[in-house]
Amino acid sequence: MKSASALFLVLASASLSYSFAASAADAPVGPAAAPHFKALDTDGDGKLSRAEAAAAPRLAKHFDQIDTNHDGFLSREELKAAHGHMMKAAFHKVDTNGDGLISRDEAAARPMLAKNFDQIDTNHDGFLSKDELKAAHQAARAAKAARQ
Repeated sequence: MKSASALFLVLASASLSYSFAASAADAPVGPAAAPHFKALDTDGDGKLSRAEAAAAPRLAKHFDQIDTNHDGFLSREELKAAHGHMMKAAFHKVDTNGDGLISRDEAAARPMLAKNFDQIDTNHDGFLSKDELKAAHQAARAAKAARQ
């Protein structure tokens, strides 16, 4: 049962991350940037220089947008804020009627999201709320971290 739950969480994360990333071309950073912070921070100073960010092309492309305090480095906080902005923008692109919920019809435009709709819709109301999507994303990240 634990492995089935872990598999669901991975699928839910993929559903959220990849379908949203694909729909948010104007977003400042992809959802995969923050989890790799430690690997990118080659000098271990707790921040990413432009040279370190170059190892992640999408991150490098949006470096100046993410560096909100313009100090020439990306902090974990700046990456987290950029990720939140990207997720919010992506949600609004999928929520085509602007009601703050993603219906099954709206989710159909994102195959991975549509495929995992019933698992993410934890209150079974036929809609995905921001809270349900956030919870699924966080659970998937936690499951991934536990496996590593």
